[in-house]
Amino acid sequence: MSTPRSHPAPQSPSLGRATLLVAEREITSQVRSKSFLISTAVLLVAILAGIVISGLMSDREPGATPVAVVASVADVVAGAERLEVTEVTDRAAAEEAVRAGDVDAAVVPGAEPLGVQVLALDSAPDAVVQALTVTPEVELLDPAPADEGLRYIITFAFGLVFMTSVIGSGSMIAQNTVTEKQSRIVEILLSAVPARALLAGKILGNSAVALGQTAAIAAVAVLGLVVTGQDDVLTLIGMPLAWFVVFFAIGFVLLAGIFAASASLVSRVEDTGSVLQPAIWLTMVPYFLVVFFNDNELVLRIMSYVPFTAPVGMPVRLFLNEASWWEPLVALVVLVAATAAITALAARVYERSVLRMGGRVAVREALARSVDA
Repeated sequence: MSTPRSHPAPQSPSLGRATLLVAEREITSQVRSKSFLISTAVLLVAILAGIVISGLMSDREPGATPVAVVASVADVVAGAERLEVTEVTDRAAAEEAVRAGDVDAAVVPGAEPLGVQVLALDSAPDAVVQALTVTPEVELLDPAPADEGLRYIITFAFGLVFMTSVIGSGSMIAQNTVTEKQSRIVEILLSAVPARALLAGKILGNSAVALGQTAAIAAVAVLGLVVTGQDDVLTLIGMPLAWFVVFFAIGFVLLAGIFAASASLVSRVEDTGSVLQPAIWLTMVPYFLVVFFNDNELVLRIMSYVPFTAPVGMPVRLFLNEASWWEPLVALVVLVAATAAITALAARVYERSVLRMGGRVAVREALARSVDA
């Protein structure tokens, strides 16, 4: 008589395997979402269009440039088609016209061997210099900071990309967390995988999606700059852009843990607004700081070492050549250490509140008590 063969009970997946399964689920649900695909496509097209338009604008044929010319050197601008010439008596009159804004530049007698000099207010007048038969010295009466417009655009872009990507993906993590809790699906999920694996999978999956989106933005920006011939800008932002991707990857993990832990404190989607406010403000602060203080070296230096602002502050400082070679390495170590500590704290809050239904759970209470059976 044969005895029935016993079948071993199925074993739960290891922590690492469970994390990867949850991450795969998060990635799949994100990339299949029409809203995510459409918003990403619109963002990429907008970035490419902006780069192409700026390139076309820079290549556009300029109109006539108003220029004052001292009568004694008027022959050097004879026949210049792109200059609207106004003759003045001497250098003082020419300088007065430039300062008053009546003309963009002035051509005045200068030192030998050329014998002419160009006066301008705050930047070199390329149209005037190129129209002359000689290449004279340019004297700026009120020099402006170098590349001020490009400085603002690049710092603005770093802050905006970080803020929009983190808030978008972080809000998705929060919404999924609360939805699973409200529908009780989380109880089924936790019967198969540990809470830490569920949280780690959410962070890992959404981090991969956000990093992929950021890498796509960087690739489109590089492609647009190459196609439009703006290689000089590409040279300036190449290394800062690479560091931005590295800092973004780690900084997103830090903030994603805060978004997930914050969402686990409530049981209804309607209540997420209040608990997510601190995380949203932490994400928005770097953007506002670089927009309003992009010319303040002290603020940028502090930003580059504060974990929540380092993903924007350090790449901006690298772009502005205000950071030594070792500073991004030190800032990265600080960011990694802070991310490890804050993520561990977020995991503790998540574990102790994700199964608690009803009213909002206080952070102090979640840290002080274990999950009810």
